[in-house]
Amino acid sequence: MTWLRTFGEVLRSGLTIEETRLEPLLALRTAAGVALVIVPALWLASPAYAASAALGAYSAGGATFQRTWRPRKVIALGAGAGLALSTFVGYLAAGRLMTFLPLLSVWAFAAGMAWALGSTAGIVAATTVGSMLVTITLPTSLGRALEHAGVIALGGVVQAVLILLFPIRRWAAHRDALADALAAMADYARRLRHDPTAPFDPEPLMTARDAAAVTPSQARTRPPVLHGPRGLAERIRPVVAALADPDVGAPAEGPGRDRARELLDAAADVLDATARSIRDGTPAEVPPGTTDVLRVDDKHEVLEGPARQAAERLVELLGEALEIAESGSARGRTPAPHGPPDTRFLVRPTMLRLVPVAVRALHREFRRDSPVFRHAVRLAAVATIGYLIAAQLPLGHGYWAPIASVMVMRPDFHRTYARAVARFAGTLAGVALATGMVRALGPDAHVFGALAVVSAGLSYTLIRTGYAYSQCFTAAYVVFLLGMGGQAWEQTVPERVVLTLLGGLLAMLAFVMFPAWETPRLPGRLADWLAANGRYAAAVLRNYAEPTREHHADMRRALLASREARTAWQEAYDQARQEPVRPRGLTSREAEEAQEALKEFDRAAMLMESNVPRADSRFTSEAERLADALEADTAQAAVDVREHRNPDWRRVEEALHAWEGTTAREPSPVLRRGAELQKRALKDLTTAVSRTPLEQDTGSAREEQRVQAAVAAEGDGSAAGHQGG
Repeated sequence: MTWLRTFGEVLRSGLTIEETRLEPLLALRTAAGVALVIVPALWLASPAYAASAALGAYSAGGATFQRTWRPRKVIALGAGAGLALSTFVGYLAAGRLMTFLPLLSVWAFAAGMAWALGSTAGIVAATTVGSMLVTITLPTSLGRALEHAGVIALGGVVQAVLILLFPIRRWAAHRDALADALAAMADYARRLRHDPTAPFDPEPLMTARDAAAVTPSQARTRPPVLHGPRGLAERIRPVVAALADPDVGAPAEGPGRDRARELLDAAADVLDATARSIRDGTPAEVPPGTTDVLRVDDKHEVLEGPARQAAERLVELLGEALEIAESGSARGRTPAPHGPPDTRFLVRPTMLRLVPVAVRALHREFRRDSPVFRHAVRLAAVATIGYLIAAQLPLGHGYWAPIASVMVMRPDFHRTYARAVARFAGTLAGVALATGMVRALGPDAHVFGALAVVSAGLSYTLIRTGYAYSQCFTAAYVVFLLGMGGQAWEQTVPERVVLTLLGGLLAMLAFVMFPAWETPRLPGRLADWLAANGRYAAAVLRNYAEPTREHHADMRRALLASREARTAWQEAYDQARQEPVRPRGLTSREAEEAQEALKEFDRAAMLMESNVPRADSRFTSEAERLADALEADTAQAAVDVREHRNPDWRRVEEALHAWEGTTAREPSPVLRRGAELQKRALKDLTTAVSRTPLEQDTGSAREEQRVQAAVAAEGDGSAAGHQGG
């Protein structure tokens, strides 16, 4: 993608309104926390203390809106403690640049590395850098610095207490994650009605699995309805795919296809009802007539063979879903688990046991080619340079420039640029709105405090609709806080606009100077996904050869690893498509074709998984031989893809040829057809990534020519449209 088209995408992304479910009650509770610290601070102390308290309460409240599976109280307390610590430590070194700049650089680097622990940790850590830059200007002595740090921490405590006293939608994030997984499965079933080979995105199931991991204390209070549906959705996925697929399930046309469509539609209705029940905590309401469709009898059923087996299995699983949905509004506590913890629930480390986990995560990312490490380096450099540049300008409040940089920077190119555009647009609109109100109302600390609380509430309400719109009211909130502290609007507003623009430009320039492009990493991501898919397919085949509990557990682990590799590829692929970088190793068309081939390979393994035999069965050893061949060939092919060599499937072809020549009983039509689909997918992958030496030299040039032709065609179409108008 060219730089011109990249900036166009950045502008659209930064100013797009995201359709999301607003949560005004949560915003009201969090804004009330801001009010509860501003009002007493104004009454009992001074506007400076009120500003510190408001900063702690606002930032801690904003942290609770991040998607996390930890209790919101813990997030609020942690954010308040981090803000207080950064304020106090920053004040100790704020006397001279020789002491403050190294501290700022190290602190910003640590905040960037916090992304190794997740997006919530990274965002909260970035706010502590902003706190260090702002609040060190407020205290005048060591004692006052301690007082300001305590007031900031108090803001986090107030937010945590409000969450404890006024809980809204208990376990809301976990309920939403599970409901989203079931809703995604319902959407998948509906798409299969029209496209029997429709792809399935496993991300909702992965998110639901992540949400299902709880600490022992959480396991004792988790609602019973959150226990089983995730595993149920996992089991339904291959069944509906096998029912719809014309290769192994219902016929492509005729009464059997019509019956399959009826069952898929009924399955979607039941799954949607279950999702609503779990999300809202109410009993399920299934559309009338759905139960009649979900009856498979011996006399009138038109489905036969594997399709009939899939239909019966689907009806059984949907019955379990209805039972779970009916308990959606049940109250009560889950009994404490007995026995080893990993046999009853997915274990999440407690805060103390999280320390070694965090250390290992940071150690993994502490390398030069890591996007997180490069983000940390950029963050440290920009925060330091921005502070130095702003200090030399004839403007007050120079900290706004590095704050803008720190708050918009993300480990990837597109989000950094989109947030820089959104922050400047939101700041411009917010300060214009707040300035007009300040001029109309005149200087009044109490009125400005009230307006700051209202602005905070609106910012929280719009926090998930787009960064620009939330930032508009965040900017107004800051202007009102400064007005409450006695700052003249004529001085603060122009400074904030200019310095915000400077900070955004520094953040954008930093990514160009020290980038972390995903485009060169695409061959490695594709290789990882290929190897993981090979292990998953081999594990499924070994379940056919010898269906034991150990082999089933191996299949489950391989499936999860395959999903993680696919997600890593998808994230890298999506980011690479938005980067103004010339393709290296894989052109855009080759990457797209390879992705489709691996999706087909994964779908074939999923179809075979739907018909895995029972533990008391045993089939031919040819499946074991094919499993070994698949695992070996995909592992070697992954190395070939990384090193830009053509993959070879000699072992797989020999195993399938030997299977064709054997006189052993056919183990399963689903197994045999799945193996054929996998062979075809591997050939498609070879076609996608294989190139002759001449093509290897000219591939990048051809890709650049295609991009230029697309840009020219787009320009011609635009010009024609103008002439026609």
